[in-house]
Amino acid sequence: MIAEVHRRALRAAGAELAGVLASTPERSAETAAAWGTRGYASLEELLADDSVAVVHVCTPNHLHAEQAERALDAGRHVVCEKPLGVSAAEAERLAAAAERAGKVAAVPFVYRYHPLVRELRARRESGEFGAWHLIHGSYLQDWMLAPEASGWRVAPELGGASRAFADIGSHWCDLVEFVTGERFAELSAARSTVVAERPAATAKSFSGAAGAGDAPTSAVTTEDAAALLLRTTGGTLATATVSQVSAGRKNRLWFEVDGERGSAVFDQENPETVWLGGAGPEGDRIVHRDTVHGPYSVLPAGHPQGYTDCFNAFVADVLAAIATGSAPEGLPTFADGLRSARIVDAFLSSSATGNWTKVTAS
Repeated sequence: MIAEVHRRALRAAGAELAGVLASTPERSAETAAAWGTRGYASLEELLADDSVAVVHVCTPNHLHAEQAERALDAGRHVVCEKPLGVSAAEAERLAAAAERAGKVAAVPFVYRYHPLVRELRARRESGEFGAWHLIHGSYLQDWMLAPEASGWRVAPELGGASRAFADIGSHWCDLVEFVTGERFAELSAARSTVVAERPAATAKSFSGAAGAGDAPTSAVTTEDAAALLLRTTGGTLATATVSQVSAGRKNRLWFEVDGERGSAVFDQENPETVWLGGAGPEGDRIVHRDTVHGPYSVLPAGHPQGYTDCFNAFVADVLAAIATGSAPEGLPTFADGLRSARIVDAFLSSSATGNWTKVTAS
C-alpha cells in the first residue's frame, strides 16, 4: 500500500523511478511490470545500480534498520517509513548512521504537510495562543476491528512490540509536538488487546481482509488500543487515545490545543478547516484553507487537498534537500524518527509497569 503512495509522490515530483525491490525476485518482476520500471532481484543488485540516488524503504518494520543502514553506507540518500527500527536501540543506530553518512535521511511524518497544520504552527510561533494549558486528542481507526483481520503488523517479531501506538500514536505525538513546540517529557500509559487471537495469515495493511476460515490462529500480544497521560517539558498536561478497533473510524487523527489566549482543533479527516477558539461568545471561528496559507496550499479554497498532497509535498521537499544540500523547514528527518522510537519505548515501559516513565531526551 505505502510503496504505491511513494511511487505516485515521486512521479508527481518529476523524479524517475529507477526500479523496485519486492519481497522476492518474482514479486519484484511482477511489480516492475505493473509500474513500467526495472525489478531488482536483491538489495545488493539495487545498491550496485549507480543511477539510484535515493532509496525509499517501505518494507515491514523489522527490515527497516538493516536495509536503510545498508543504503546509507552505500552512499545513498534514504527515505524510511517509520519506525526506524523495532526498538529504540535500532533507531539510535540508524540515526547515527545517517549523521555519519551526511546524506538526506527522512521519515514520512507527512501530516506535518497539511497547510492548516503549518498555519497553526505559525500562529503559535507568533504568540497567538499564549502559554499552553492543555493538549488532548486521539487517533482512531477500525481496520483491525474484525477478529479475522490480521497482517504482519500483528506479529511483534515483524512489526515490533507495540502495534497501535507505534503505528499511529507515533504520528499523533509527532504532529502535536510539531504544532505546539512542546516536547513530551514523561508519560503514563495503558494498553489493551481486545482480540486475543487472530489468523496467522497476512493481509494488506488497512484492508481489514479476513484470514481463511480454517486458517490457524495465534495469540495476539500487540495492542489494539492505548490510553496515555503525558506531561511536556514545559509542564503542560496532555491526553491521547489510540485505537485500531473503533467502529466507523477510518483515519481520525484529531487534536485540540488549549492556550491562555486561544484554542485550536485540527481533524485530519477534515483538513480543509480548523476551529479556533477565543474568549467570549464571539471568539470562536472556522478558518478555511486557502492559497494564503503557505507554499503547501497549492489549490484555491473549495478545491480539497488531502493526504496524497501531503505526501507529494514531503517527497518534493526530500528531493529539494538532495538538490540544494539544505533541508526545507519542517522536513521530518531520522532525528525525528529516533524521537518517535524513544516515545514508543517509554510507552512500552510504562504500560508494562504502570509507572510514570521519562522519555529519553533527544
